[in-house]
Parts: sequence; structure tokens; C-alpha cells
Amino acid sequence: MTETLSSAEESAPPKRRYAPLAANENREDYSLRFAAHSFRKWSPFVVATTALGGIAYLADFAIGASIVLSYGFTSGVLAILAAAVVIFVTGVPIAAACAKSGVDMDLLTRGAGFGYFGSTLTSLVYASFTVIFFSLEGSIMGQAFELALGIPLPVGYLLATLIVLPFALYGMGAVAKMQTWTQPLWIAGLVLPFVVVLVREPGKFAEFAHFGGTEGAGSGFSAIGFGLGMGVALSLIGQIGEQADYLRFMPEKTAENKRSWWAAVLAAGPGWVILGAAKQIGGALLAFLALGVVGKTHALEPIAPYLEAVKPALGPVALTFAALFVVVSQIKINTTNAYSGSLSFANFFSRVLHKHPGRVWYVLVNCGIALTLMEFGAFGFLNKILGFYSNVAIAWIGAVCADLVIAKPLGLSPRYIEFKRAYLHKINPVGFGSMLVASAVSIVAYFGAFGPFLAAFSPLLALVIAIVLVPTLAVATKGKYYLARENTVMTAGADLRATHTCSVCGDPYELPDVADCAKQDGPICSLCCTLDSTCHDVCQTAGPVLLGLPTARTP
Repeated sequence: MTETLSSAEESAPPKRRYAPLAANENREDYSLRFAAHSFRKWSPFVVATTALGGIAYLADFAIGASIVLSYGFTSGVLAILAAAVVIFVTGVPIAAACAKSGVDMDLLTRGAGFGYFGSTLTSLVYASFTVIFFSLEGSIMGQAFELALGIPLPVGYLLATLIVLPFALYGMGAVAKMQTWTQPLWIAGLVLPFVVVLVREPGKFAEFAHFGGTEGAGSGFSAIGFGLGMGVALSLIGQIGEQADYLRFMPEKTAENKRSWWAAVLAAGPGWVILGAAKQIGGALLAFLALGVVGKTHALEPIAPYLEAVKPALGPVALTFAALFVVVSQIKINTTNAYSGSLSFANFFSRVLHKHPGRVWYVLVNCGIALTLMEFGAFGFLNKILGFYSNVAIAWIGAVCADLVIAKPLGLSPRYIEFKRAYLHKINPVGFGSMLVASAVSIVAYFGAFGPFLAAFSPLLALVIAIVLVPTLAVATKGKYYLARENTVMTAGADLRATHTCSVCGDPYELPDVADCAKQDGPICSLCCTLDSTCHDVCQTAGPVLLGLPTARTP
């Protein structure tokens, strides 16, 4: 049992007592809840810096190298840039919604057309994203350990996993400090190889522009190569979820901070892909330059091309610096992968099992699965893993984006994000159905059922289907599956910072995290509502409960 009921006074109702780790918000970080205004103590700049620190990953180098080496410079670079445009456009409304509403990607998905249990599937999709990229990034760190210290890869993979645990276990406070302190070294290390190449061999940039790849693709444009390359790059579309996990801690937007608020949201939300695309192209350049020295296999491993690029400038300390840069980069990103993965796994299991031992336990689950993938050589199947995954991820993101951009402005769905079990249907066919259909069709296309052209462009097919289906199904269902009943607590003009004491756990929570519970005949926090396995959603048939309790402003 992860929670136990105390034997309080006989006349008093029993209170839920959370496990110590789940009750410690300094580690828990409101992992399954609305991020309370009182907890959002960071400035827009600090939140943005922390979120952008999570994109230090070098898998971008490997992804860009893989795309350009496979499909040539023209098709590969255009594919990277086109994918970046799609990711940026779909990321803007998601980032803004999470920052404004104080919710993570899972809670956003619940209220954006998927329903309470419908979003459990996307929790696993998102969790798989964090696991896949943790394994890829950990593999890169293991390669650095092997090259610099001679540590065997299996041992290096284990070290790469263990090294991020102290940061991921302690939540936003520790992550923010780590990302801020390591940022100067990371930026210097990122820029250095390209400065060296520009100074010593500027003509190599022109040679790179005529590179035809290593598999006979040629330097000209190929529609099939463009589509396949874009599919691999689009697998990164799920990164907006990791950005949102930090953006939920943005302070409330005011007239005074409006400009800095929007700058931070755009930079730390969809803006990650600008640097991400540049890193992919840069990684492809370094792989091209090192190809004749290290061979194709090692050219796809970021540490080897990076080392070859900085050797002329750093001489005997080049290997040490390259290894340090790789390790710092991978700690920054895999801390985010482990942190975000823990949120997603916690959301999934809390709804399925009605138990919550604490977010930190799911850090271990996330890292354990990723380590297994590393040991089984997931890095060697980079293109295939990412190409397939992008079909599902883009269907999910497309459905959420369509709800925010089309359904809500048109009044086809509630204009606010409702994430609490008490007010949601288990399944909303609008978003959930759109994702299933879009994913199924695009996966069938990916395996060649509709010919080579649609096989190459299957992720875009998933995006188009999801965006079209969401408003279509919203109209067809008249939006009746968005809310099981009206939220009578969040009334117009209500004080969102006012707190109510949960009648189950006895702790105070701000109004957006509170529902009216017919079983308890009083207020209940969203997590206690989630964990109740005996109420059978009685509140959705019993009608609203007037809370009638005094409220107090939070500090």
C-alpha cells in the first residue's frame, strides 16, 4: 500500500496519508496536479533557462548526421528545416496553454479532447519518448566513456544512467540549479568545433553543400529522401512535452511581465527546435568532416566527429574536453528525460492502479527501462526507431494542437483546460479517436501499403488526419464528451489562489486543483479524486456539491 488511512477519531472521517516521498512537494513538484501559484517562485528567465537546458542533447548531432549521410545534403537539410517548422507551429499553442494553465502535457491532453482514461495512452506514448531518448543520450555518454577512459560500453551505460539520478530525484529546484551552472560550459563547447572549422577550413562548408550522402542518394533533391528524413526529424515533436513540464512553473502573466512572459514561453517552448535544427545540421557537418578519418559507423557517434573537429585547437587536451562536453550535455538532457518520464509514468499508474508511491520511484522505472534498451544496442537502430515512433507522436500532438487552435476558439470544446476526474468522461472520442485513426493509417502507410511516397510522408499524413478529424468529430458529437458535468467550483471571477482543504487528505489546495465530491460531501483535491477506487464516479450522477467553506489567500 502506498497510502494508508489513519485511525483518527471515531467521529471523524479517515484521512489519506500519502507515502513520505509523495507528500514532499519539494521532490514531488506537483507531479500529478495543477502547479500551484504559490509554488511558481521562479522568474520567466529562470524557467526558460531551465527548460532550454534540457535541449543540450547530442542525439541531435546523431539524428542530423544519420539523415544527411542517408539522403544527401539537399534532401536532408530541407527535411530537417521542414520538420522544424512543423514542430514550432504545433508547439506554440501547447506551450502557451501549459504556461497559462499550470498543467503538464498529460493534464493538458486530458482536457484537450482525450478524456480522463483516454490520455493514459498518450502518457505511455510520452513516457516511451523519454525512455527512447534517454537510451540514445545514455548511449552517447557511454561512447564518450569508452573513448576517453576505456570503460567498456555496458559499464559506461550503467554509469550514464546512475549519474543523472541525484538531479532527477530532487525535482525542479535541483534541476534549475544544475541547468544554470552548466550552461556556460555547454554553450562554449557547442560553439567551439564550428569556430575551429570556420577559421581553419572555411571551404569545407561549400564541400558539405554538395555532399551526396554515403548511400548513393546524390546531392540533388529527392522527394522520397526528403520525406523519410523529415519523418526521422519529426520524431522529436514530443519534445514539447518536456518543455511543458517546466513551463507549467511559469509565473502568472501580468501587464508588467507580459513581454518577458511571452519571450520565455516562445523561447523555452517551441523555440527549442530552432537550436535543435541548427544542431542537427551542425552534427551532419561534423560527421561529414570526420567521415574519411573515423568511418561511417563512428561518424554517427557524436563524440568521434566532435573530437576530430576540436583537435587542431586543443591538441593534447582535446579528448578530455570533448568527453567533458559530452558528459555535461548528456547529464543536462537525461535529467530532463528522467524527470519528465517520471511525471508521465506516475500519471499513467496513478489512474490505472489508484496508487501513488511518489514521482521519484518512477524516475527509477524510467531509467531502468532506458538502461535495458542501451544494453540491447538501441543506438544502432536510430533511424528505424525514430521513423516509426514519429507516426504515433505526431498524431497525438496534432490532435491536441487542433483542439487548442480550432475546437476551443470555435466553442466546440470548453475554453479552459479541465483535467480533474470528477468532471471528465473516461474517453472522449474527439481527440482520442482522432489520434487512433491517424496513427493507424499512418503506420499502415509507413509499412508501404499505400506506396513509397506515402510511406515516406506517413508522419505528415498522421498530422493532417488528426487535425481534420478533431473539429469534425467535435461537431459530430456536439462536444458532449468533453465534460461529464459542469464544473460549478471554477465560476467566473473566482479567486484562483484561494485554498480549500481537501476532505480526504486534509491538505489545502488552490481552487483549480479542487473538485466538489458527492461521496465526501465536500471539496476533494485532484489527486485524492484520482486515487479513489470506491466512489465509482458517483459525483457525475449525484449533481454538484456546494462547498460552502471559507477560503483564504495563499501566501
